[in-house]
Amino acid sequence: MSGRSSRVRWLLVAWLFVLSAVAFLDRVNLNVAATHLAADYHLSDVRLGALFSFFLLGYALFQTPAGWLADKWGPRRVLAGGVVWWGIFTAFTASVPTAARNPLFLLILARFLLGVGEAVVYPSSNQFIARWIPTQERGIANGVIFAGVGVGSALAPPLVTYVILHYGWRSSFWICAFIGFAAGLIWFLASRDTPERHPLVSPSELEIIRRGLTLESTPPASRGAVPWSSILANRSVLFLTISYFCYGYVAWIFFAWFFTYLARVRGLNLKASAFYATLPFLAMAVTCPLGGVLSDWLTRRKGRRWGRCGVAVAGIALAGVFLAFGSSVGSARLASVILAGGAGALYLSQSSFWSVSADIGGAFSGSVSGFMNMGAQLGGAVTASLTPAIASRYGWTASFLVAASLSTLGSLAWPGSPSNRNSDWLGRTLRGPDRYKSPREGFSFATSFIDVVAIQFGCCAAEPVCLTIRRIRRMPWPPPHLYSTLIGARSGSKSKTPPI
Repeated sequence: MSGRSSRVRWLLVAWLFVLSAVAFLDRVNLNVAATHLAADYHLSDVRLGALFSFFLLGYALFQTPAGWLADKWGPRRVLAGGVVWWGIFTAFTASVPTAARNPLFLLILARFLLGVGEAVVYPSSNQFIARWIPTQERGIANGVIFAGVGVGSALAPPLVTYVILHYGWRSSFWICAFIGFAAGLIWFLASRDTPERHPLVSPSELEIIRRGLTLESTPPASRGAVPWSSILANRSVLFLTISYFCYGYVAWIFFAWFFTYLARVRGLNLKASAFYATLPFLAMAVTCPLGGVLSDWLTRRKGRRWGRCGVAVAGIALAGVFLAFGSSVGSARLASVILAGGAGALYLSQSSFWSVSADIGGAFSGSVSGFMNMGAQLGGAVTASLTPAIASRYGWTASFLVAASLSTLGSLAWPGSPSNRNSDWLGRTLRGPDRYKSPREGFSFATSFIDVVAIQFGCCAAEPVCLTIRRIRRMPWPPPHLYSTLIGARSGSKSKTPPI
C-alpha cells in the first residue's frame, strides 16, 4: 500500500454523513408519526409540543459534556456509544404502553434521553475532523457530513409514512433504531481515533494528513484538563456561539414549523405540503457540501478569512433576504421555493462554523464545538415556542421577519471569529507563551458562564441592545478584525491586530 495513497479519511467522512442522516431520521420520525402517537396516547398539541421541546433541551444541555467526552475518549468510542444510546431510546419511545399510569412522562423522558444521546454526533465528528482532516480539506469534509442533515430529514417523511401505513407507527421507530444500531457498529469497526492507529492508512496519506493538521495526534488522555475558563472567556468562541444561536433559530423554523406553515397558512393540501416541505431539506443537502467546496477553494486562494468567514457571512445574510422576500410573496408555491432557497443559503455556512471551531479549538475542538452547538440548539428551542407565539399575535410574516433579523445578527457576529491566526489557540494557551492568552482569561468560570448565557438568551429575548452594548464597550470599535475580514487578509500576511 506504500506505493499508492489510500483514501481512508474520506471513507470515514462518508460514514459520518450516514450517521448524520440517521440522527436526523431518528429525530424527525416523531414529526411524521405525531398524529398517530397523539391519537394512541390522547395527547393535545401542547403536550405533543413538549416532546419536541424536551428533545431539544436534552440535546442542547449535553452538547458541552459530549464535546468533553469526545476530547477525552476520542470520537470512535463516544460516537459509537451515542448511536447505541439513542437507538435504545428510539425503540423505548415505541415501547411505552398506552395503559401506563403516566405515559406522557415516559415519552418525555425517552425524548429527553434521545436528545442526550444525539448530542455526541457533531462534537465527536468535529474531533474526528481535527485529528484526521487537513485544514485545507475541512470545508468539504464538514459539508459532506452536514449534508446528512438534509438527506435524513428529506428521507424521513416518505420512509416513515410507508412503514406507518403498512406496519404501524411503532414499527417505524423500531426500524429506525435498528438502522442506528447497524450504522454505529460499522463506525466502531471501521474507524480509529487517529490515522496512525488505522491499519489501512498508507504512509503517503498519513503524510498528507500530518502536514495539514493544526494539532498533533497525541493520545486524548495526555492533553490535560479542558481549559473551560479560556473557552468561556474567549471572544472568538463567544461570537461563534452567538452567530450559531441565530443560525439554529432560523434552521429550526424549517424543521419544526415549515410543514404546518404550508398546510395551515398557505393552504396547500396534504400531498402538496408533503412535496414542498421536502424542498428546504433537499436544498440543505445540496448547498452544505457546495459551501464546503467553496470554502476550501477560497481558503486556498484568498486565505481563511475569505474562505471561512466570508462564506459564512454571505450565506447567513443571503438566508435573511430569502426569508424576508419569501414570506411576503402571494403565491404559496413560489413562496415555498423562495423559502427553501433561504434554507439552502443558510446551510452554505454550515461547514464554516465547524471548520473554524476545529481550527481554533485544536486538541479541544470537541469541547469548543459542543459549546458552540449548544447555542444553536438553544436557538432551536426558542424557535419552537416563540415562532407560533409571534405568528398568533402579529402573523406568520412577522415570524419570518424576526428570523431574517436574526440572520443579519448572525452574519454580523462572524467578523469577531478570526480563524486566520487563531488555529489551536487553546493548545497554545496551555503550552505556549503568554501572548496567546485571552485578555479575560483571569475571569472566573462562573462569571464567564453567566455572561455568555445571558448574551445567548438576551440577543433573542428582552434585552438584546443592552447586553450587546455591554459587550461591545469592552472591545475596540470598529472591531479590529472587521476590515481584514472584508478585504480578505491572507493566512500568511502580517497583522497589527493584537492576538486574542
